[in-house]
Amino acid sequence: MDSLLEEKRFLHEQRERLEMAIVEEMLSKKSGHKDQLDSQHRQKRLLDEYMTSSKLLSELYSRQDQTKRPSRDYKEACSNFYIQLNKLTDLEPDILNTNDQIDVTGPAEADLTTDNDKPSEKLVEFTDEEGYGRYFDLNECHEAFLQVVKDQESKPNYLTYLQTFCQFDLLPRDKKLTAAYRDYVQKLLEYFRDYSRRARPLFDHDAMEKSAAASFEEQWLNKKFGNWFKNLDTDDSRLASQPMVDLESYRSIDQLKELGLDCLKQELQARGLKCGGTLEERALRLWSVRGKSPDEIDDSIKASVGTKGKKKKNVIDPYHIASIEAKLMSYADFYADHRQATIENVQRKQARTADERNESDEESSDADDEDNDDLNDVIYNPKNLPLGWDGKPIPYWLYKLHGLNLTYTCEICGNTTYKGPKAFQRHFADQRHAHGMKCLGIPNTAHFANITKIEDAITLWEKLKKEKQREQFQPQVEEEYEDSQGNVVNKKTYEDLKRQGLL
Repeated sequence: MDSLLEEKRFLHEQRERLEMAIVEEMLSKKSGHKDQLDSQHRQKRLLDEYMTSSKLLSELYSRQDQTKRPSRDYKEACSNFYIQLNKLTDLEPDILNTNDQIDVTGPAEADLTTDNDKPSEKLVEFTDEEGYGRYFDLNECHEAFLQVVKDQESKPNYLTYLQTFCQFDLLPRDKKLTAAYRDYVQKLLEYFRDYSRRARPLFDHDAMEKSAAASFEEQWLNKKFGNWFKNLDTDDSRLASQPMVDLESYRSIDQLKELGLDCLKQELQARGLKCGGTLEERALRLWSVRGKSPDEIDDSIKASVGTKGKKKKNVIDPYHIASIEAKLMSYADFYADHRQATIENVQRKQARTADERNESDEESSDADDEDNDDLNDVIYNPKNLPLGWDGKPIPYWLYKLHGLNLTYTCEICGNTTYKGPKAFQRHFADQRHAHGMKCLGIPNTAHFANITKIEDAITLWEKLKKEKQREQFQPQVEEEYEDSQGNVVNKKTYEDLKRQGLL
């Protein structure tokens, strides 16, 4: 670039092009799950480029604030522009009068169009078990879990493991304080992070982990997380003393020094850190882990144990293992639907024979090869038949069997058309039809079933009201009286005779 101003202009233009590309990608039509996931990965790629451009632009603005030469930079840019313009006009005098379209497509826009014009590009890799981001593939994690429970008589199969892998309280605490269990939970956490990157590219799993870590920190300080703090008197000494100091409540290292050597040593041991040194060194070491998760702590300040003639090995830190469990539980809650779909998929596979499983694998591999072609092809549907569960038109015989070729119009619903007798009968109990009857002042009762004309509904309602009136008790006609001679007459006749004095 010739100047700082030109660099900033180019980056602003690049950001606008990226915004337009993201909007176009979001508004584009997606045919299925694979197309939607590929679109999310393309959006993620464009967002990363947008953030990179924004970061460079911010650095340029901060550099301009340091130099404080905006006017001089602007003058240099303008002078360079006119020098280049004069050179062009000298070579081609009619360049400003030409009607030809000049290609102003920059390198950024060319890259964007290249990415969007490649819908067949394979943006992410999935295993066969994962079904392109629909299911989990926890077979390796299941094998690692079997190494943790290898001493138990009953070991869970893969289906049972899928149902209970996030229920960490089912495992005794002594099994958790082992290197095998630590490696297992780390492997499981790495899988979910990688799966989130592939199956949910726009999901911010880092923010979810930070929220889970904050909630875990509070529960750990209160000694209420899982089964880690049950029966501590008879259990491992590493859990006998846990961090009781909330570092977030301290504002300086001097406040930590007031705790004393013994208290600082206890806090450092509880957090798996080196506990030696002077008062200032201990306070500084404890202050350095303030607000950090166990993964962010420098290994140089973590405690280690060793034996004579052997290399040192890391301590099994209960706090670190429990923090991983908290993150895994948050992942399990977020992917609850995926876990249920995985369980159902495994059950379906187990119910098939070996030949059926082989045929299904061959069909799925063929479908993966032709997936992009099928998504881009226009579905042949000349009779405008409704689509089935597979996204294809249902058979015509099934269409006629359900009477979907028949249409019914209801004037009470505002001349709404319903296809098929089933949908037509169902609409009489819908809110639309009930509202139309209410506007006419007619109750939506069973008497008006199959009535679609407003005139017919009003006529029937008047007829029903007359019948109700006739059915009501009329005392002037139906109430009987007896005179002094024993004659029985109705109320009206009795009152007329009484007024005439004939009784």
